[in-house]
Amino acid sequence: MFYDRQHKLSNQEYHDSKSIKYDLSIKQNGNKMKESVVNREEAGKPPFTRGIYPGMYSKRLWTMRQYAGYASATESNLRYRRLLDAGQTGLSVAFDLPTQIGYDSDHPLSSGEVGKVGVAIDSLDDMERLFDSIPLGEVSTSMTINSTAAILLAMYIVVGKKQGVTQNQLSGTVQNDILKEYIARGTYIFPPEPSMRLVVDIMRYCYEKVPRWNTISISGYHIREAGSTALQEIAFTLADGIAYVQAAIEAGLDVDEFGPRLSFFFNAHQNLFVEVAKYRAARRLWCKIMQDRFKAKNPKSWLLRFHTQTAGSSLTAQQPDVNVVRTTLEALSAVLGGTQSLHTNSRDEALGLPTEESAKLALRTQQVIGYESGVTTEADPLGGSYYVENLTDELEEQAAEEIKRIDELGGAVKAVELNYFQNAIAKSAYKYQLEIESGERVEVGVNKFVEETGHAPEILHIPARAEDEQISRLGDLRQNRNNSLVKECLNTLSIAARNPKGKLMEPIIDAVEVYATVGEISDVLRKEWGEYQGR
Repeated sequence: MFYDRQHKLSNQEYHDSKSIKYDLSIKQNGNKMKESVVNREEAGKPPFTRGIYPGMYSKRLWTMRQYAGYASATESNLRYRRLLDAGQTGLSVAFDLPTQIGYDSDHPLSSGEVGKVGVAIDSLDDMERLFDSIPLGEVSTSMTINSTAAILLAMYIVVGKKQGVTQNQLSGTVQNDILKEYIARGTYIFPPEPSMRLVVDIMRYCYEKVPRWNTISISGYHIREAGSTALQEIAFTLADGIAYVQAAIEAGLDVDEFGPRLSFFFNAHQNLFVEVAKYRAARRLWCKIMQDRFKAKNPKSWLLRFHTQTAGSSLTAQQPDVNVVRTTLEALSAVLGGTQSLHTNSRDEALGLPTEESAKLALRTQQVIGYESGVTTEADPLGGSYYVENLTDELEEQAAEEIKRIDELGGAVKAVELNYFQNAIAKSAYKYQLEIESGERVEVGVNKFVEETGHAPEILHIPARAEDEQISRLGDLRQNRNNSLVKECLNTLSIAARNPKGKLMEPIIDAVEVYATVGEISDVLRKEWGEYQGR
């Protein structure tokens, strides 16, 4: 069966060459390597196996974008400014759980979660403080936000307006990938159909008004973190991408209008060669999907541009300094695989949010790879290796088979409703855990080379007062804003949500601008669309 085979291929991480169809002779492999030397200029040409830009990093390094956010907007702003001073080239915002699922900080369900896994954003006031003294016309910002993506993007647009930055000057990415929330992460609010409507409306609005914005970051990262194999990460992510493209076309958008602003988000996991091949295979497969399935004509629509984050699930609480080595190798795989943007996890993230010292060391890891390792001088430096080329071919072939299987189920949305993705990932995660517990898979410091005592690093603690202060600010905001205008704007949004063809971004921006909160806007949509209850 395909499922059993993909497990064998991934969990043994291709170390057993018998699991790969090496049908090329030594002579043919030699010829392939010679061809690679001759065809280095293939980087930047379809199907983009060797990279999406000519020369790749020899001309420009990837964006070094460290994911950060905690406690209040003011404290997160200080972290961002220090990271920018340390050489970070793009911002990446982590939002707290209440913000992600559309609850204000004073909601009963938010208790104990405010500012814990990211920054608390209740209103435009918080967003203004988050980007204080950071010129939005000069930095690229990625926001990891999905169910409430439209609201947070609206806030970013309005903050830019207040800074005198026009919408066509703004650049960045909003994750906006709701399908993977049902599949792997769980921070959904609404049922799939209206959620997809929100996704497409962001695409529509940004094409018209914010042309430099990446309207969606289709995420395999969380699918992998939930326990999928490398193969499942490719297939499930691209199947989600197909669903978004199809939904946008059905809504009347032209594929070459929104296609160039699609982006992806992948995991950099433990086996360096498998990860490099994974990126190469995904890039090649997406090019073919956009050309053959969707008949895209613009070459920019064929590009699989992606951000990468090293694997949080590979970090261990035991001997946390060893995580620096893990992260370095994972980051190297992303660079060798041709990423456009990279976040390196910090050594202490298995214990808590990263300290400023750890975050800076993680950034320095990227800088050493970029400026000292020599791997940036050649596009696709592992291209031509018989091992990497065959891994690439094998992953592409089997990912295409899995996408076909998902198509036969009715596509990604239907597969979510059938729990197909969720069940497959659960089986993969279970098998992975059994391998660790049996010792078949070695984790240094966990099941081998164990130490009874070890150095415990400093852990970042979020003070309890942070939640009280956030709730107090929110109370003051509600007293001092024009509540009549807020009510009027929320009513307009309600009417738009009720109309299946109503535009949503414009009334959300209007509501944000008069300081309606994330929770208030989300509640309007909850009332109109209901909430999704997972199986």
